[in-house]
Amino acid sequence: MSNVIVLGAGMVGSAMAFDLAAKHNVTVTDMNQERLDFVKNKNASIQTVSLNVTDHAALQKALQPFDLVICAVPGFLGFETLQQIIEAGKNVVDISFFPEDALSLNELAKQKGVTAIVDCGVAPGMGNFILGRYNAIMELTDFECLVGGLPKIKKWPFCYKAPFSPIDVIEEYTRPARYVENGNIVTHEALTELEFIDFDNVGTLEAFNTDGLRSILFTMPHIKNRKEKTLRYPGHIEYIRMLKASGFFSTEKINISGVECSPLEFTSKLLINEWKLGATEPELTVMRITLVGKNKNGVNEKITYDLYDEYHPETQISSMARTTGYTATAAANMVLENLFTEKGIFPPELIGHDEKCFSFIMNYLKERNVIYNKTSQLI
Repeated sequence: MSNVIVLGAGMVGSAMAFDLAAKHNVTVTDMNQERLDFVKNKNASIQTVSLNVTDHAALQKALQPFDLVICAVPGFLGFETLQQIIEAGKNVVDISFFPEDALSLNELAKQKGVTAIVDCGVAPGMGNFILGRYNAIMELTDFECLVGGLPKIKKWPFCYKAPFSPIDVIEEYTRPARYVENGNIVTHEALTELEFIDFDNVGTLEAFNTDGLRSILFTMPHIKNRKEKTLRYPGHIEYIRMLKASGFFSTEKINISGVECSPLEFTSKLLINEWKLGATEPELTVMRITLVGKNKNGVNEKITYDLYDEYHPETQISSMARTTGYTATAAANMVLENLFTEKGIFPPELIGHDEKCFSFIMNYLKERNVIYNKTSQLI
């Protein structure tokens, strides 16, 4: 039994703590006492600590007794927190999805003898693991990830709910989308190249450009075509494009009756109730990973992995927390069981090549009924 600390008691952080507590001694930290009380009330065996991760001395002291750290802090705190965890010499699995380049900490992690697995959620995360595995056994030419978290019940006009702030969703809708086409990184406007795709259990969804490849832009330069798209119910993007074209996402301050605010702040405030996902509201996660290339027999083959997962009413854990959090706890157990011991910064595609590691992750998720269905087709 190992000692594990989870930094962040939010929706995903708490789900990871509950999962890990079945096998390990778990401590959860947060600044929000309500979240800590929620965790303690649901599982009394989990220790809770109020901690401000920006207080580096307090963070370093708090980390010392632990064998492994799970970093689930907000993205804007992620890079700095990860750096401090590495400075403390602690192995870490990170799902903070910060905008900075995690690989810039690679030398520090090696110097400190730290194994750091970053971007270890559902997407980024599982798509990366799958890519890494098939990159080891095929000569890949194409990788595509389609992914979306959606409410089970559609509510007009947006047919969308999110467990996080609307401003974070809007940022995804406005940031230019980087893809790799024929070996070159190209930039497309977000929300473009709309296409309609059918999925079992949920029907037709719309897919559109977003900037979600992250490390895959740079770690797999030999794969000529790499793309990521976000999934929503049909019609969602038309309303978003209307708001964007009308200036509702502008960050430039405007004066309204003597009060200055940006249209983005105003829009986010309006949408927060419209898009807020209830604590026990049914939602789902849909993902499709497609890989194309030559198999070991030199024949072109298309491999597809499909995920459909729903909110779990018995545990009251959301699908997004299940699919994101259990990927991270799978990786945590993989490290704690010494299946992966290399030192440095590792996005999941650099681990998935190892068949034992890949199988461990897939089996761990399957045990928790997070199922990736694989199909293959010679082309």
